[in-house]
This record gives sequence, structure tokens and C-alpha cells, in this order.
Amino acid sequence: MKVPEIFGENVFNLQVMQDKLPKEVFKSLKETIEKGTMLDASIAGVVANAMKDWAVEKGATHYTHWFQPMTGITAEKHDSFISPTKDGKVIMDFSGKELVVGESDASSFPSGGVRATFEARGYTAWDPTSYAFIKDDTLCIPSTFFSYSGEVLDKKTPLLRSMRALNDQAIRILRLFGNTSVKRVYPTVGAEQEYFLIDRKMYDARKDLVLSGRTLFGAKPPKGQELEDHYFGPIKLRVSAFMKDLDEELWKLGIFAKTEHNEVAPSQHELAPIFTVTNLASDQNQLVMETMKKVASRHGLYCLLHEKPFKGVNGSGKHNNWSMSTDKGVNLLDPGSTPAENGQFMLFLMAVVKAVDEYQDLLRLTVTSAGNDHRLGANEAPPAIVSIYLGEELTEVIDALERDVKYKGKTKQIMKLGVDTLPELPKDTTDRNRTSPFAFTGNKFEFRMLGSTFSIAGPNIIVNTIVADELRQFADELEKASDFNAALHDLVVRTIKEHKRIIFNGNNYSEEWTKEAERRCLLNLKNSAEALPRFADRKNVELFERHKVFTEREVRSRMEIMLDNYCKVLSIEGQTMIEMGRQEIYPAVNAYLSDLCAAVRNKTSLFPGIDVSSDEKVIRRLSADNEAMFAKAEEIEKLLLDAKTRTDAAEQAKFFAEKVIPVMESMRAYADDMEAYTAKKYWPFPTYADILFSV
Repeated sequence: MKVPEIFGENVFNLQVMQDKLPKEVFKSLKETIEKGTMLDASIAGVVANAMKDWAVEKGATHYTHWFQPMTGITAEKHDSFISPTKDGKVIMDFSGKELVVGESDASSFPSGGVRATFEARGYTAWDPTSYAFIKDDTLCIPSTFFSYSGEVLDKKTPLLRSMRALNDQAIRILRLFGNTSVKRVYPTVGAEQEYFLIDRKMYDARKDLVLSGRTLFGAKPPKGQELEDHYFGPIKLRVSAFMKDLDEELWKLGIFAKTEHNEVAPSQHELAPIFTVTNLASDQNQLVMETMKKVASRHGLYCLLHEKPFKGVNGSGKHNNWSMSTDKGVNLLDPGSTPAENGQFMLFLMAVVKAVDEYQDLLRLTVTSAGNDHRLGANEAPPAIVSIYLGEELTEVIDALERDVKYKGKTKQIMKLGVDTLPELPKDTTDRNRTSPFAFTGNKFEFRMLGSTFSIAGPNIIVNTIVADELRQFADELEKASDFNAALHDLVVRTIKEHKRIIFNGNNYSEEWTKEAERRCLLNLKNSAEALPRFADRKNVELFERHKVFTEREVRSRMEIMLDNYCKVLSIEGQTMIEMGRQEIYPAVNAYLSDLCAAVRNKTSLFPGIDVSSDEKVIRRLSADNEAMFAKAEEIEKLLLDAKTRTDAAEQAKFFAEKVIPVMESMRAYADDMEAYTAKKYWPFPTYADILFSV
């Protein structure tokens, strides 16, 4: 396989455009893609025809507007290229109008109440900044999604808006430093994706995995990840074959799949790409997740993307490595060596620090879900408390700046920002901190709180917008300054003093940090029910409206959708537990008890006076557990009916968190205890040991 030859072969990228489009059309479209200029509608027909010809040459028969509704996954409606002719035959045709605008039923997608059920019309619109591609013999056109009356119903549109906001404010800052050559600033992302691979037969045999994506029952296996022998270990042949197939599929789609390895838990793995512009990274991560599942199926495997598919075993996250780059290729979070570069870096760094401190709630709620609630704070992922890790040397630099003293590190220079040279900060000046939610790692921030199923669009909308807002405030102040260097120094020092509480370089897993965070008055929003209602807080609504990322109505609709999804997921899990408990576990344990009791009777009749105390102990334990589990199933059933009576989304979510989840956990505890005492041939589905060590 010659990778350079196959890379991007299924993508209508700039090289293909240059080959297929007239020179002036290509130049116009390239301007739109690279500079964000408005699309010239007059070229749409030419682009559509070239795109169709290229796709048909590659075997495509259909096209679709590929969009990202508020379901967290992608959506597509396929139309063929065929167009009838007068002689009863067909030609392959694709118009500019069909490229630019499509129509979809908007009533069947989540809208958070901004659309009535009968208001069905919705539209998709081509996003020319993201390349079209071929998937399963279909030309996929990345698109935005909105309703007939203009409400935004997708994740792509606000992501593009947030990128525009960040660009506008970053350019203002760069101009203050005398940089007039940069025309655009892009947020960039590299999204590391964790996942589990299990045998497909094991998956099919577990109703909880099929219906909810995670195991709702399961006793801890004798061996899990304790020996730490899976992490970075030799990749098994079956998994290696999957990874090879996956790489090829992703490379053909122009996705920079770079690194793959075994993760900590048995059957867990990770894929990491090279950085790219955020909207492309978002599209590509959706394709990565979809392709993982498709390729796994070919290998008799199933790819689990749930945040916590196995209790007591490390779950899966998605590390969102975020930075800002100019159209000249300069990373704005890369420390420099000249006074201007140092000052510029420090100002952008302080914008991030201030943003994370002031909008802890938004960062927390954008990574919350029923699945991720199981993972955050479980000594495998950052806690629910948001903080920033800067590392030892950079923290010392900041401390010296705040106290206006000499920095006694490697370069020992006086800390007067913008006047004297800030010490050069080479990459990797300190260790990494995997327990930190938001860690600076040399020239980027690693947002580690995302769950593995998440679309990265939501978290990056938040990061882009909050940083843009701080840059706006900084620019407003510095543009009025008579002495720029003095004003810059004072602004950075003031920001450090006011927001250093958010900086923590220690062990975020420790109980001591929880207490310290409380003393610092940092938020600790433990679950979705606590976090999500904060989305519509007045300061947050004003933030989004100020940068035209969301209207208040759009904010509230997204909050309603996320709360509703949380409740629906838990309702599905509760109902699945009831079914599995009643239809599988209860009768299986009773069958074992019946045989066990018969065996005891046979023993005592054949050998009067024989000691059967162990048998009786097991019988009593299983009988008590089984009855208790059955009773808990009935209790969950009643609670789910009660939950339906609560029409307020926030109230219903709180009810699930406080009332339903504890009973579900109690029911599971009884079932898991029975698994440990029931003969294996009676247990109705594969155990953790069966699943985790089957590949």
C-alpha cells in the first residue's frame, strides 16, 4: 500500500478542485475556503458539475448533504444523480442549487422546543470550508442545518460562528503587536479517540450493550487492568488487522490518522490524529467514530464508544488538544524568544486562563452526559472540578510576574513584560499532568474531560467563544492605552492576580484538591442535573449573543435537548435493567437454586447427617439477593412512571439523578453479587472476563 497515493483519494480537496475546475472558479472557491469570503453563487453550477463528474468516476451513484443535528451523530438523506430524459432513459445530473441547498424533515430531529411537531420543513446548506468526500458510493457534502424560520438545528453552524468570533478578536490583538500581515486566525484541534473492541458475539448476547452501549450488570473480573500489562502492550493480531483496515479507510478520506496503541483497560485502544482546523477536525472525528464501527463489523468485532462500558474498568474519553494558529502557520500558544513574542504569548495565555476561570460552568456542562457522569472523577479522568495545569516553569514565570521580581529559572531575567525579554520557554519544560481537566502541554491546551461519544463541536464552540470574549476585553483596554508596553504589563499582572485560583498543578484525583478547590470557591458540579441548567444563566446567554454564536432561544433549546437526552438515556437504562432482571437473571438464578436445593436433598437422603451448611449459605444468599433484585426492579418501574409526570426538564433530570440512579445502582449490586455465587452455566449472558479477554 502506497500511503501518499491513496491519501485523500476520496476527498474533493484543493488538488482535485484545481484539476477539475476552471482557473477563475477555482480561485474564487479557494478564497472562500481559505479566507472566509462569501461564496460566489454564480460558480455553484460549475462546481456541482465537476464534483458530480469526479464522484461518478469513482463509482458514486448518490449524493447527500451530510450534517450534524443535535443528536450527537451525523445525518444524511441520499438522492441519486439520475435525471430522466425524453426517451425514457436517464443521465447523471447535479445542479448548483442541489449542491448549495437541500431539504430535510426538521420535525424529527431534536429542536429543544423551538419548533412545533407540525413545523416540518428544514434546510441543509453546503459548507464550502469543509471538503466533500465519497463514502459508501455516495458523495457526502458537509452542510449546516436550519429550520424554515431560521432556527439553527445543528452543531456545525455555531461552531463556524465561534471560529469567526475567535478570528475577529485574535486579529485585533495581533494588530496591537504590529502584525499587519496575518489575515486569519484559526482554532486548531487534534482529537484523541479512545474506544473498546469486543467480540461481536459477546456484544449480541448482552441486551444492555445493544440497547444502552454499556453493561448495566457485571461483577468485576479476577483480572482487569491491575498489572498494567495492556497499556502500550503488543497489539493482538485481530486488533492489528482492524487498525490496518481502519487506517486505510481514514487515509482515503483525508483523515490524518497518526498514532494507535493499546490503552489502559483490557480490550481498550486509542487513535490520535494530526492537528487540523477545528471545523475539519470536528467533521473528521465524526467520520472516525462511524468508520471504527463499520470496520469493526468486518472483523467480527464491535466498537464500543460509551464513556463507561464496564464498571470498575477504565472508561473511554476524547482528549481535545486545542490551540490557535495564523494563516502564516504561527501557533499563538507557542512561547517565543523575543520581547514582542513573549508578550504576545503571555497575553493569549492569560486570555485562556481568565476564560476558563470565568466560564467554568460552561466548560463543565459542555462535557456532561449520562455516560460521562460515570467517568469523570473516577480516577481515570479529570474530576468534575475545572482547573488549569500550566506546569512548574510557566507557573514560576507567572508568580515572578505577579510579584515583579527576577525569575530565577534557567534564564534569570527581570520580569517586566513588554520591556525586558520574558525567558524563552522551550517545549516540555515540565512533566505532563493527566489528571488535569485543562492542561497546557507546550504549545496547546489539552481539554481532557470530553467523553468518547462526544461530538467535539460542542466543547470547541465553548472554548472558542470564551477565549474570544477575553481577547475582546483585552483589545478594548489596550487599544485605548497611551503606553502599550506598560498597559500590557499591568493587564497581564492584574489577570494573574484575579484568576490564579484556577491554576492547579497537583493531583486532581486527591481528596485534598476537592477541599482546596472549595476553599478557592471553584465550582464542583457533580453530575448533568447540576451542570446543564447553568447553560441559560444570564452571563452565558449574554456571552453567546455578544459574539452572535447563539441567540437566547438557541441556548435554551440546546439546554432542553441535553436535559431531555440525559433523562431518556437513564429511562432506557432503567427499562433495560428491569427486562434483564426479570426475564434473564431472576429465572436463571431460580433455576440454579432449584437444582441446588435438589442436590442438597439428594445429599441428605443418601448421607444422613452430612454437613450441607455451605449449600444452605449459598441458597440463602442467592434467594435473598434475587428477591431484593426483583423488588428493586419494581421500584425502578414506579420511579420511571413518576419521572414522566415531571414536565420541567431540569426537575426531571434532578429526579433521575437523586431518586432513580441510586435504586438502579442498588439493583445492580444484588445482581452482581449473584453472579459471583451462581454456577457459570446458569448465568444468562457473558461475564466481564468473557468479554474483555475474548479478542
